[in-house]
Amino acid sequence: MSVKWEKKEGTNDGKLTFEIQPDKIKEGLDIAFNKVKKSLNVPGFRKGRVPRQIFNKMYGEEALYQDALNALLPEAYANAVSESKIKPVSQPEINVESMEKDSAWVLSAKVTVEPEVELGEYKGLEVMKHSTDVSDKEVADELERRRQQQAELVLKEDEPAAEGDTVVIDFEGKVDGKPFDGGKAENYSLELGSKTFIPGFEDQLVGHKAGDEVEVKVTFPDDYQAKDLQGKDAVFEVKIHEVKQKELPELDDDFAKDIDDDVDTLEELKAKVKDEIKEQKEAAAKNAVQEEAISKAVENAKIGDIPEAMIEDDVQRQMDQYFSGMQQQGINPDMYFKLTGTSEEDLRKQFREGSEERVKTNLVLEAIVEKENIEISEDEINDEIKDLATQYGMDEKAVRSALSDDMLKHDISIRKVVQEMTDSAKQDLPEKKEEK
Repeated sequence: MSVKWEKKEGTNDGKLTFEIQPDKIKEGLDIAFNKVKKSLNVPGFRKGRVPRQIFNKMYGEEALYQDALNALLPEAYANAVSESKIKPVSQPEINVESMEKDSAWVLSAKVTVEPEVELGEYKGLEVMKHSTDVSDKEVADELERRRQQQAELVLKEDEPAAEGDTVVIDFEGKVDGKPFDGGKAENYSLELGSKTFIPGFEDQLVGHKAGDEVEVKVTFPDDYQAKDLQGKDAVFEVKIHEVKQKELPELDDDFAKDIDDDVDTLEELKAKVKDEIKEQKEAAAKNAVQEEAISKAVENAKIGDIPEAMIEDDVQRQMDQYFSGMQQQGINPDMYFKLTGTSEEDLRKQFREGSEERVKTNLVLEAIVEKENIEISEDEINDEIKDLATQYGMDEKAVRSALSDDMLKHDISIRKVVQEMTDSAKQDLPEKKEEK
């Protein structure tokens, strides 16, 4: 026996039994002896110079077994995993079956592996139609949005504030008569109707003029980010310094030229906006087809129970990616939890909600890669490294040192099967009508 894998029926757990041969054991014992002899003090010998025969006579060769096993185990276990073609998802529980002198050492490992995946249909799947037509209303809405961006704020003299106006205010909030953190500001610009403040705050400033002092009463939402304020009643003393209204530019040729140097007329701008919206819709349609095709391939597959270890790995990966993005904005985890009034447990719970589906999706895509026997060329790996270096502003050598060929091949292979699934999908199902 060299390697034996025994899986418990109906579970993802099993026992992997493997051996370490005498020639390898000898290498391990040499490594172990060279390690321990450096600290040995034996009368008649300089430190670190005691002969092996003397050591064996004094302590016995068995004294080296544990250190030798520690040195040999990682490679022996990895080779056993490779030979048995299993895919462990957690750290093994290693047990020594036998360590007899002049014989192969026999070890076993309790292992949890990936669930088995039985693929169903994953090519030529029927998906929903996605229109990429652009209506005149969509063009008009986008032009209006850009027009709003060009609006100027003009002071309203002795006129009450209306929704859409911007007020410049001082405010101080109190709960139970006591100020609270973040409840005070001066010369704060607030657009009424923007819904950026606590519900009800902005509404109570409508109809007031510059110079007015207003008592605003609100209740913090039950899901407010600061937990100590959730559901609490608050009173804000507000002083209005200025009221400003938007002054919009005319929607004409001059407006078109002002916001886009590449056009001379409003009609040219409309045509360009229409092309941009169509391009966005085509990209969105492609993404929707891709997501639906993948989702259907997962639905068509039969997948065993997902081990808890895979769920935990996915949650941790999501958190690492999330905080990597936060770090780029100068926000570390402690700062994030303080700003949001949440905890690591809250975030883990949030990411756990979609974890099982993400794990199933990855398992199915990897099973398709294996079935399709996707092969990746050296040129494709080099192109991937160049793309990543450009994307992240890194040196190509740095990318190559950070990512192994296996990691790069995996990502490229997944993209290839996803592209094939998307290209082969049939947009036959009627598009859902939006509810009015």
